[in-house]
Amino acid sequence: MRGTKRYHNIASEEADMDTMSAILDRRSIRKYKQEPMPDDDMRRILEAGQQAPSAANRQPWHFVVVGDPEQKRRVAEACNGQMWMADAAYILVALGLPMVSEKWYRVDVAIALQNMVIAAKSLGYGTCWIGAFDPDSVKAVCDVPAEIDVVACTPLGVPDISPEARQRKPWSTIFSVDRYDVPMET
Repeated sequence: MRGTKRYHNIASEEADMDTMSAILDRRSIRKYKQEPMPDDDMRRILEAGQQAPSAANRQPWHFVVVGDPEQKRRVAEACNGQMWMADAAYILVALGLPMVSEKWYRVDVAIALQNMVIAAKSLGYGTCWIGAFDPDSVKAVCDVPAEIDVVACTPLGVPDISPEARQRKPWSTIFSVDRYDVPMET
């Protein structure tokens, strides 16, 4: 509800920051405190993914929420040995269902995962988009059927670092006005 503030269990961090702050302040977190997350916070983050828009409202996604320490270790190994991922409270494995929406499932899964990434940031948690993984290994570790596609993964947990913002390309190189070759200036 607008104007109300809620708090969660991470020591003295205010939750539910406004949307633009969550988007602009989000960073890729590659170091986590080995701390649990309250179930209510996790449910809110997952709900943000559930409520994501998708082409024709097909919702061609499934998310494996990996919280068991040994299972997190196996997923991290399948993600090209990025073992730091296993320190997070969870690893989300984002799966696309091509049989539900063959043309758009990857985009739809990315939208849903981004909703969860922003929701996590708004509650004070860290994430890091992971595209470097062996899909067959991730599938084997998580018992994913062959016809389902691994789209991305992200650790999710209490950050142990707060990286500075990285430089962004200037507006004139990424936005155009009316036509591709008319750069937009700030």
